[in-house]
Amino acid sequence: MCLVSPAAPPESFGDVIVRPARTADVRGIRALVAPLAEARLLLNKEAVAFYESVPDFVVAEEAGVIIGCGAIHILWEDLAEIRTLAVAAEQRGTGLGSRLLERLVARGRDLGVQRLFCLTFETAFFGRHGFAPVEGQAVDPAVYAELLRSFDEGVAEFLDLERVKPNTLGNTRMLRLLTPDCPV
Repeated sequence: MCLVSPAAPPESFGDVIVRPARTADVRGIRALVAPLAEARLLLNKEAVAFYESVPDFVVAEEAGVIIGCGAIHILWEDLAEIRTLAVAAEQRGTGLGSRLLERLVARGRDLGVQRLFCLTFETAFFGRHGFAPVEGQAVDPAVYAELLRSFDEGVAEFLDLERVKPNTLGNTRMLRLLTPDCPV
């Protein structure tokens, strides 16, 4: 018998529902991300990459339309990356991005993560949420050597490898430490 832990229940904020993503949401996520990828604020991904990472995502939905999304992706035992945090242009400044990020941080805590990484142009936003720029390497040499074996581009970005520099030009690597007594 296989037991599956329940996903976090949907949360409502007025007419906006924040919930775990489903495969049917991928088209909406891609539509939301596309203009940000064109502006080089987010990395463009193939559809298959979004489908493969559906369990990592939460979405914000209003009247059946995806208006925000974000993902948390495990990189190592105590480390995860916040990825693809995006909010529709008309929703920026409403606090929706903060609600999505808080949901992802809570998910990280549930998973036992102690550190959250992001690669962003939005340093002020992430700074308000406890993230600080990463200087040098944030893992010990043994973990670094293990992470080098990953094919995941997010891991390469975290390690600041030369091969991803064209994709990350101008972005800031940021890290947040999660402690059990620290509020979301």
